[in-house]
Amino acid sequence: MSTAGIGQPAPPSGATDSRPLLFVCSGGGHLTQLLALRSWWEDRPRAWVSFGTEQVRSSLAGERLIPCYHPTTRHLGNLLRNTVLAWRTVRTERPAAIVSTGAAVAVPFMLLGRLLRVPTVYLEVYDRVDSTTMSGRICHRIVDLFLVQWPEQQALYPGSTLVGPLYDADGGQAPL
Repeated sequence: MSTAGIGQPAPPSGATDSRPLLFVCSGGGHLTQLLALRSWWEDRPRAWVSFGTEQVRSSLAGERLIPCYHPTTRHLGNLLRNTVLAWRTVRTERPAAIVSTGAAVAVPFMLLGRLLRVPTVYLEVYDRVDSTTMSGRICHRIVDLFLVQWPEQQALYPGSTLVGPLYDADGGQAPL
Protein backbone atom coordinates (compact mmCIF):
# COMPACT_ATOMS: atom_id res chain seq x y z
CA MET A 1 0.00 0.00 0.00
CA SER A 2 1.43 3.39 -0.94
CA THR A 3 0.38 6.81 0.29
CA ALA A 4 -1.61 7.04 -2.94
CA GLY A 5 -3.65 4.11 -1.56
CA ILE A 6 -4.96 6.23 1.30
CA GLY A 7 -6.48 8.97 -0.77
CA GLN A 8 -3.42 11.16 -1.19
CA PRO A 9 -1.02 11.24 -4.13
CA ALA A 10 2.44 9.87 -3.50
CA PRO A 11 5.17 12.51 -3.33
CA PRO A 12 7.29 12.92 -6.48
CA SER A 13 10.19 10.47 -6.65
CA GLY A 14 13.00 11.62 -4.41
CA ALA A 15 10.63 13.77 -2.33
CA THR A 16 9.03 12.78 0.95
CA ASP A 17 6.07 14.09 2.86
CA SER A 18 7.34 15.08 6.28
CA ARG A 19 3.85 15.35 7.78
CA PRO A 20 3.10 12.48 10.14
CA LEU A 21 0.52 9.80 9.72
CA LEU A 22 -1.86 9.85 12.67
CA PHE A 23 -2.98 6.40 13.80
CA VAL A 24 -6.04 6.37 16.06
CA CYS A 25 -7.32 3.22 17.74
CA SER A 26 -8.39 1.46 20.88
CA GLY A 27 -5.96 -1.00 22.45
CA GLY A 28 -5.95 -4.76 21.90
CA GLY A 29 -6.95 -6.06 18.48
CA HIS A 30 -7.56 -2.61 17.00
CA LEU A 31 -3.95 -1.66 17.74
CA THR A 32 -2.63 -5.06 16.64
CA GLN A 33 -4.22 -4.61 13.22
CA LEU A 34 -2.55 -1.23 12.68
CA LEU A 35 0.77 -2.68 13.85
CA ALA A 36 0.34 -5.39 11.18
CA LEU A 37 0.71 -2.61 8.59
CA ARG A 38 4.25 -1.84 9.82
CA SER A 39 5.87 -2.39 6.41
CA TRP A 40 3.66 0.38 5.03
CA TRP A 41 4.21 2.99 7.78
CA GLU A 42 7.61 2.23 9.32
CA ASP A 43 9.50 4.72 7.12
CA ARG A 44 7.01 7.54 7.68
CA PRO A 45 6.83 10.02 10.57
CA ARG A 46 3.85 9.08 12.73
CA ALA A 47 2.01 9.57 15.97
CA TRP A 48 -0.42 7.26 17.73
CA VAL A 49 -3.59 8.11 19.62
CA SER A 50 -4.66 5.25 21.85
CA PHE A 51 -5.24 4.30 25.46
CA GLY A 52 -2.44 5.06 27.90
CA THR A 53 -2.56 1.52 29.30
CA GLU A 54 0.52 -0.58 29.98
CA GLN A 55 -0.43 -2.96 27.14
CA VAL A 56 -0.61 -0.10 24.63
CA ARG A 57 2.58 1.55 25.92
CA SER A 58 4.39 -1.76 25.66
CA SER A 59 3.11 -2.44 22.13
CA LEU A 60 4.11 1.07 21.05
CA ALA A 61 7.51 1.16 22.77
CA GLY A 62 9.66 3.71 20.94
CA GLU A 63 6.64 5.28 19.22
CA ARG A 64 5.08 8.66 19.97
CA LEU A 65 1.84 8.04 21.89
CA ILE A 66 -0.85 10.62 22.56
CA PRO A 67 -3.07 9.04 25.24
CA CYS A 68 -6.81 9.33 24.73
CA TYR A 69 -9.60 8.98 27.27
CA HIS A 70 -11.22 5.63 27.91
CA PRO A 71 -13.55 3.85 28.22
CA THR A 72 -14.85 5.18 24.94
CA THR A 73 -17.89 3.11 24.09
CA ARG A 74 -21.12 4.83 25.12
CA HIS A 75 -19.32 7.19 27.49
CA LEU A 76 -20.48 10.71 26.64
CA GLY A 77 -17.91 12.44 28.89
CA ASN A 78 -14.99 10.71 27.24
CA LEU A 79 -16.46 11.29 23.79
CA LEU A 80 -16.42 15.01 24.54
CA ARG A 81 -12.89 14.84 26.01
CA ASN A 82 -11.67 12.91 22.96
CA THR A 83 -13.32 15.44 20.65
CA VAL A 84 -11.32 18.24 22.32
CA LEU A 85 -8.20 16.03 22.10
CA ALA A 86 -8.91 15.39 18.41
CA TRP A 87 -9.28 19.11 17.72
CA ARG A 88 -5.98 19.93 19.43
CA THR A 89 -4.11 16.95 17.97
CA VAL A 90 -5.20 17.33 14.35
CA ARG A 91 -4.51 21.07 14.36
CA THR A 92 -1.12 20.62 16.06
CA GLU A 93 0.12 17.54 14.18
CA ARG A 94 -1.25 18.56 10.75
CA PRO A 95 -1.14 14.91 9.66
CA ALA A 96 -0.81 13.71 6.09
CA ALA A 97 -3.68 11.31 6.87
CA ILE A 98 -5.62 9.90 9.80
CA VAL A 99 -5.86 6.10 9.81
CA SER A 100 -7.99 4.06 12.20
CA THR A 101 -9.35 0.61 12.92
CA GLY A 102 -11.73 1.95 15.58
CA ALA A 103 -13.30 1.73 17.97
CA ALA A 104 -15.19 4.71 19.40
CA VAL A 105 -12.10 6.92 19.78
CA ALA A 106 -11.93 6.98 15.98
CA VAL A 107 -15.19 8.87 15.54
CA PRO A 108 -14.17 12.38 16.69
CA PHE A 109 -10.81 12.12 14.90
CA MET A 110 -12.42 11.01 11.63
CA LEU A 111 -15.07 13.70 11.83
CA LEU A 112 -12.60 16.50 12.59
CA GLY A 113 -10.17 15.17 10.00
CA ARG A 114 -12.92 15.34 7.43
CA LEU A 115 -13.93 18.87 8.49
CA LEU A 116 -10.30 20.06 8.35
CA ARG A 117 -9.74 18.35 4.97
CA VAL A 118 -7.22 15.81 6.25
CA PRO A 119 -7.50 12.50 4.33
CA THR A 120 -9.23 9.91 6.51
CA VAL A 121 -8.97 6.13 6.22
CA TYR A 122 -10.91 3.60 8.26
CA LEU A 123 -10.07 -0.11 8.19
CA GLU A 124 -12.91 -2.27 9.52
CA VAL A 125 -11.75 -4.88 11.99
CA TYR A 126 -10.88 -8.42 10.98
CA ASP A 127 -13.30 -10.27 13.23
CA ARG A 128 -16.65 -8.60 12.44
CA VAL A 129 -17.78 -10.38 9.30
CA ASP A 130 -21.54 -10.80 9.70
CA SER A 131 -22.51 -7.48 11.29
CA THR A 132 -21.36 -3.87 11.34
CA THR A 133 -19.57 -2.18 14.22
CA MET A 134 -20.94 1.02 15.73
CA SER A 135 -17.82 3.01 14.84
CA GLY A 136 -17.81 1.44 11.38
CA ARG A 137 -21.41 2.52 10.75
CA ILE A 138 -20.58 6.10 11.75
CA CYS A 139 -17.18 6.36 10.04
CA HIS A 140 -18.40 4.73 6.82
CA ARG A 141 -20.42 7.87 6.15
CA ILE A 142 -17.67 10.41 6.82
CA VAL A 143 -14.26 9.01 5.82
CA ASP A 144 -12.53 9.41 2.48
CA LEU A 145 -11.62 5.73 2.21
CA PHE A 146 -13.36 2.84 3.98
CA LEU A 147 -11.46 -0.45 3.79
CA VAL A 148 -12.72 -3.94 4.62
CA GLN A 149 -10.93 -7.26 4.97
CA TRP A 150 -13.67 -9.68 3.84
CA PRO A 151 -16.13 -9.76 0.91
CA GLU A 152 -18.94 -10.23 3.46
CA GLN A 153 -17.98 -6.89 5.03
CA GLN A 154 -18.09 -5.21 1.64
CA ALA A 155 -21.75 -6.20 1.38
CA LEU A 156 -22.39 -4.54 4.77
CA TYR A 157 -20.59 -1.32 3.77
CA PRO A 158 -21.59 -0.33 0.20
CA GLY A 159 -18.81 1.53 -1.61
CA SER A 160 -16.08 0.13 0.63
CA THR A 161 -12.78 -1.12 -0.74
CA LEU A 162 -11.79 -4.76 -0.21
CA VAL A 163 -8.12 -5.03 0.77
CA GLY A 164 -8.15 -8.59 2.10
CA PRO A 165 -7.26 -9.89 5.54
CA LEU A 166 -4.26 -8.61 7.49
CA TYR A 167 -3.78 -12.06 9.02
CA ASP A 168 -3.20 -15.41 7.35
CA ALA A 169 -5.12 -18.58 8.25
CA ASP A 170 -2.53 -19.45 10.93
CA GLY A 171 -3.05 -16.16 12.76
CA GLY A 172 0.15 -14.53 11.48
CA GLN A 173 0.51 -11.36 9.47
CA ALA A 174 -0.66 -11.72 5.87
CA PRO A 175 1.27 -10.03 3.08
CA LEU A 176 -0.40 -6.90 1.72
